[in-house]
Amino acid sequence: MTISAVSNTTTPASSSTGLSSSDQANLNNQIAGNFNTFLTLLTTQLQNQNPLDPLDTNQFTQQLVQFASVEQQINMNTQLQTLVSLQQSAQNTEALGYVGKTVTVSGATAPLTNSQAQWTFNPPSPATATFTITDSTGATVFSTTGTVQPGAQPFNWNGVSSTGQQLPDGNYTLSISAVGANGQSVAVPTTVTGVVNSVDLTQSPPVLSIGGQNYTLNQILSVEQPLSTGNSIANAGSSIANALGNLF
Repeated sequence: MTISAVSNTTTPASSSTGLSSSDQANLNNQIAGNFNTFLTLLTTQLQNQNPLDPLDTNQFTQQLVQFASVEQQINMNTQLQTLVSLQQSAQNTEALGYVGKTVTVSGATAPLTNSQAQWTFNPPSPATATFTITDSTGATVFSTTGTVQPGAQPFNWNGVSSTGQQLPDGNYTLSISAVGANGQSVAVPTTVTGVVNSVDLTQSPPVLSIGGQNYTLNQILSVEQPLSTGNSIANAGSSIANALGNLF
């Protein structure tokens, strides 16, 4: 006497974590239903087996192992989905904490506001560098060449083009091409500093908006904590007290 497979359409657990919660629940219910049906059939066959032709235990043992293996894979996928969900929630919470804070990020695009734009560049060694600024269309609007020394230092631009034209506020990108004393190219990283205006949580990972540009969390290099209202009031009170003291 042999036991036929309950269902040939049993879907093994995928190695991907792309299943939705409803799909995962349906798959779990399907496996549980097939497994219960299998046990019912097995019990019935054991109760009604021919003593002269007993049931082949090797076959149903293999099927039991197969069901257990599939169930284990599904449970593993469920646990992985839970871990991914927890990680996304942690990233979203972290990203929301940056709103309103001043951050420094790895990047080359900075806003020109009231005819002022600033970048920070950090050459690793002395070099002759060419600074090129392009607008949002990619057109070069300003270029200058000079000698730079190692260390972090600001690059300020007043929005005046190479032709002497005052350019409108907007986003501009700085690129630096540097050559060392040995004639070899020197990579010069740039950073920009700004206030996080908003966070897009629909992206994975979340995207921070700084001066109209989007950055991910791994691009953040430093964060400045804004003064709280309490500190501002305390500072104002201290200034008033000092002013009154100077009058007497």
